[in-house]
Amino acid sequence: MQEFVTVTGIVIKAEPIGEYDKRVVILTKERGKIVAFARGARKTNSRLMAPTNPFSFGVFRLFAGRSSYNMSEAEISNYFEELRQDFVGAYYGMYFLEVCDYYTRENNDETGMLKLLYQSLRALTSQHFDNRLVQCVFELKSIMINGEFPQITSTSGLSETAIYTIDYIMRTPVEKLFSFRLEGQILEELAHFSSNVCKRLRDKNFKSLEILENIK
Repeated sequence: MQEFVTVTGIVIKAEPIGEYDKRVVILTKERGKIVAFARGARKTNSRLMAPTNPFSFGVFRLFAGRSSYNMSEAEISNYFEELRQDFVGAYYGMYFLEVCDYYTRENNDETGMLKLLYQSLRALTSQHFDNRLVQCVFELKSIMINGEFPQITSTSGLSETAIYTIDYIMRTPVEKLFSFRLEGQILEELAHFSSNVCKRLRDKNFKSLEILENIK
């Protein structure tokens, strides 16, 4: 008898397998990052075609195989369609998905990263936030969640406002992170700091970030 598992999460990667199937990576609340196969998901009449696209957030019903999961059905509450219609916004979102794939692990508690990803994607679809600010917040908070954040002091070469902003990002729960706006020199300072920290702490090049840096 097959064991069914129900998880809540976001599809962070999808790739074709064979002629009609898909292999998807889902960042879930219950089981961390998992791999699932969606049989026939590339057929035009498949009910799994849309739910297996990146950015799809919802509830997935899977059955466990010997070494992976197979997707049975999905109930998607947010496809983040706005990102699919925004060329630049989509690449910011894909960068966030790549970072989550880089940091997260199977059977690990990835609730913090899942919440951060969801709130960051929501902020990207909002007209109230500069995408560069969303990127900075996502980068710095993801590093902090994974326990790598460097100590910030008055001798770090940052302005008081920038130091206060970074401290706010570190201390604030994910659900309340996107409650402020920055512009001008302070945003440039924060972006420069975030970029340097990421280059120092990550040992991977992200394809979507390379494209973003070329089109900004």
